[in-house]
Amino acid sequence: MNDKSVDQAVEALCHKGCKALWTEIERMESGEILPELRSLDETQRRQVLAEIKSIMAVYKGSCSL
Repeated sequence: MNDKSVDQAVEALCHKGCKALWTEIERMESGEILPELRSLDETQRRQVLAEIKSIMAVYKGSCSL
C-alpha cells in the first residue's frame, strides 16, 4: 500500500540525519508518538517504523559506511 502520509513522515524523519534516526527508532519502539507521526493512525505509524528500520538496516547500528 502506497500511503502519501506515511511517505511524507518517513521523509521528514530521514531529514533528521542518520544518528538522529537511531534515537527516533528507539523512541518509536518504546511507544512514543513522535511529532511527525501525530496525524497518523497506529497502522500508519507501524508502517513508518518498518520503513525507517528497513532504510537503516544498511547502516547496522552505525552511520559510517
